[in-house]
Amino acid sequence: MTAIPSPAPPPGPFSSCAPEDVRRVACVGAGVIGGGWAAHFLARGYDVTAWDPSPDAAVRLHRLIAAAWPALEQLGLADGASQDRLTVTATLEEAVAEAQFVQESAPEKLGLKRDLLARLDAAAPAGTVIASSTSGYPMTDMQTQAADPGRLVVGHPFNPPYLIPLVEVVGGERTDPAAVEWASRFYEVAGKSVITMDREVPGFIANRLQEALWREALHMVANGEATVAEIDASITEGPGLRWAVMGPMLTFALAGGEGGMAHMLDHFGPSLKSPWTRLEAPELDRALYEAVVAGCDEAANGRSIADLVAERDRGVIDILRATGRLPRSAEEATR
Repeated sequence: MTAIPSPAPPPGPFSSCAPEDVRRVACVGAGVIGGGWAAHFLARGYDVTAWDPSPDAAVRLHRLIAAAWPALEQLGLADGASQDRLTVTATLEEAVAEAQFVQESAPEKLGLKRDLLARLDAAAPAGTVIASSTSGYPMTDMQTQAADPGRLVVGHPFNPPYLIPLVEVVGGERTDPAAVEWASRFYEVAGKSVITMDREVPGFIANRLQEALWREALHMVANGEATVAEIDASITEGPGLRWAVMGPMLTFALAGGEGGMAHMLDHFGPSLKSPWTRLEAPELDRALYEAVVAGCDEAANGRSIADLVAERDRGVIDILRATGRLPRSAEEATR
């Protein structure tokens, strides 16, 4: 990790503070997700104030951050990063009083989210963007009670937030687009890999995909078709290795050989209707066909099928070696 950029450009039109100028972040909710966020922000060199209504929140949060710190040290700490820059406050209002960005990570209960976001909106400084870590609720449904819903966005992380880089950012119907832009830039400055969504999708993107896999896995277990261990091994020893290098779309494009995704759809498209899964497949009409092919071409960004194959293979080999499944050197192979 590198230090937070400085000096920063002038503030944008939405917030009184540019994303590059943020120095104090508030984490409201200090469970696994909120605590993971706090650890990430501390490792990036921010001052972090945190609040959680649980009476033992401070003890649990310090324990979580201490456990995460060795991994964060391996990733690389920003200049000035320290666990000592964490302050656990007695009240929500105190936690956000001077915050330049707020990350809410309360339990997934819609009524609770609505009430908490309204309280945060009332307590946080004017112009401070407030992001929710919700894993499924649209911001449109959560911002209904806030006086200033324009600054409320979704910043959906993946567990643990201090280790997994992805965050999905999207606003609600009443969110100011400038707040979405500001939040996306802030997360990038804070070391995250950002997907800025242009519309609300229930469950967002990555959750929708992993939920489909999870649902099918449960079907297989329930029907005695596979064990938990077999299901996990089928991913970690199979497609998971490829997905760590490139996603499912480009992976399937390579299954089409030199013809790419178009050839793959021509030959394997009909199997979408095969009764392999309990999920209903979409109709593979011409519009979907062309959108998928074009999307893969865009993702390839000029790389040929041969280039992509070489990239995938190098990546998978690196992953196998990094996880101890292959020796790191010829010398190790002979031992």
